[in-house]
Amino acid sequence: MTKVLTEPRSIRIKGRSFLAVVLTPDLPFADWLTRLDDLAARSAGFFLGRPVVLDISEIDTDRTQLKMLIAELASRNVSVMGIEGGRPSLIEPGMPPALKGGRAAADYEVPETDAASDAAQTKSSKKSEKAAATPTPVVVEAREATPSLIVRETVRSGQSIIYTQGDVTVIGSVSSGAEIIAGGSVHIYGALRGRALAGCVGNADARIFCRKFESELVAIDGVYAMADDMSSELRGHPVQLWLDGDAIKAETMQ
Repeated sequence: MTKVLTEPRSIRIKGRSFLAVVLTPDLPFADWLTRLDDLAARSAGFFLGRPVVLDISEIDTDRTQLKMLIAELASRNVSVMGIEGGRPSLIEPGMPPALKGGRAAADYEVPETDAASDAAQTKSSKKSEKAAATPTPVVVEAREATPSLIVRETVRSGQSIIYTQGDVTVIGSVSSGAEIIAGGSVHIYGALRGRALAGCVGNADARIFCRKFESELVAIDGVYAMADDMSSELRGHPVQLWLDGDAIKAETMQ
């Protein structure tokens, strides 16, 4: 006789973080969708296969409008994985779940402010005046270096390099249809023909540098500009780009 033994099997549950695009719509939704269509038309495949979080914390909407917006996004192949902000009553069964506690990046830490450092130096200076006869050694705080990623080859069309912890440096070119997404700045020693997104975790001081500017799309801290938005005089030249308020500025480099 064959004896069959059945044992309970454990269910393995793990926590894992993924990078998602956060869209922050504004009212009226029809106008916002028109601008979204313009972005998608000028940068084909930008949202294709990419998880999206809908942040509605800054707008006043109702459930009917929200369902309509989600349906409009779905018709554009924009997959909403969750909804952040808003009243709990806005979410009903069948809609993307409400998300809480989102962070820009798990390993990203804001460095100590210069103001705190200046205060420490002022305090040290006052102590030195009281004990002028005895030289006071200067203690310099060693700050942790910002991590960076170095890509030693050309980034091919269809490839996506995502590094939210710091800068990304490409020793080569970024082909059309490829993209670089960095928590810090983006440095490209060749031609930038694809997309470059710097400061993706909320860093308005991030910059984009490239030796030959032919980009489809650039973005810094969520503010984006398309090729058509940039001066034609920049194309083919070494360029640096930075964020000034809500506008991306650019200049050629020697």
